[in-house]
Parts: sequence; C-alpha cells; structure tokens
Amino acid sequence: MPRLTVNDHPVEIAMDPQTPLLWGLRDGANLTGTKYGCGVGDCGACTVLVDGAALRACLVTLGECEGRFVTTIEGLSADRSHPMQQAMVAEQAIQCGFCTPGIVIGGAALLARNANPSEAEIREALTNLCRCGVYPRLIAAVQRAGRVMRREEIISAAPAPGIAPSDAARKVPALTLPEKAPPLNKTTSERQEQRP
Repeated sequence: MPRLTVNDHPVEIAMDPQTPLLWGLRDGANLTGTKYGCGVGDCGACTVLVDGAALRACLVTLGECEGRFVTTIEGLSADRSHPMQQAMVAEQAIQCGFCTPGIVIGGAALLARNANPSEAEIREALTNLCRCGVYPRLIAAVQRAGRVMRREEIISAAPAPGIAPSDAARKVPALTLPEKAPPLNKTTSERQEQRP
C-alpha cells in the first residue's frame, strides 16, 4: 500500500501502486475535488501539486508518489483564502466549475514560482481545457492573484459558500425507494390509475 502525505496528512492508500494518483485520491482518500476529465493528461481537470509541482494526477501512479507530498484543491486553503481562489471568484472566472480545481492548482503552482508572470507565462502554465471558455478571465485571475501575493492589492473576502468543508465531505445515506412506490415496469398512466 503506497504511503504519501496528502494535504499535510500522512496517508496509506489501500490500492495497487500502479493505480493512477487520481483514483487513489478520489476513491481511496475520498478527495473528490480532483476531477476526472480525459484520463490522458490533456484536459488538466486532475491537476494536483506533487512536491510543489503541478502534475496531472491521471498520469502519475500511487507508487510514483510514495513518500511524496501531494496537495489537492481541498488542501490548498481550508478557508478558500488562497489568492488564486479569491481571484477566480473576484474575476468571475468560474462557470460550471468542473475545470476550476485543476486551474486553481495550476495557477497556484505558477504563482509560487513567479508572483509576477507575463501573459505568455500564464498561457504556458495553464494548459487546462475549459468548455465554458473563460480563458480571458483566467488570465486576469492569475494576474490579480499575483498582485495579491505581491501585496499590491487586497481582494475583499467572498461570502462563505453556505456549506462548511466538513459538512460537504460527510457521508450521506444512500437513496432508497419509498415503500409505496409503484413498480417501475408500469406505464405512467397505470401508475396514475393506482393513486388514491
């Protein structure tokens, strides 16, 4: 069983070492912020930090991460206060949100190396695919996050999303059919006829 540090916590994931890190995080550690998009490293939805470098979790195995430090979107900032997270909200660079975790992680990795990247450097670092097409806003978000990191700007705190991370991660009972549900093989009109 591979042992690694995920979001500052030592973990041992009970999965084959050849399993992609993506599935170890999602299925083995229940960290579902890292998304499955393509499985071949093209889309960037599964981007995580491994020893501070932005890597596609679908291309790295659990065995390759043995003894390494992995940071997912859940571990970037417990209170969503990382400048990249704040800037994504402030610049309205989020649409459906599916690609957002990978983009935030990629932007955070870039800004950790260079808090004042050029537009070309941002484009080179963020090769993530976004079907909503917010690319100009992504550039602006990274630039704004850089200004925050350089202490040239402050972003007012965004309102809480309405649910605490601990509540979002809790286990929920599976859905079950009500006891009086009509059989599923009946047509809609047959079900309506049975109603009192």
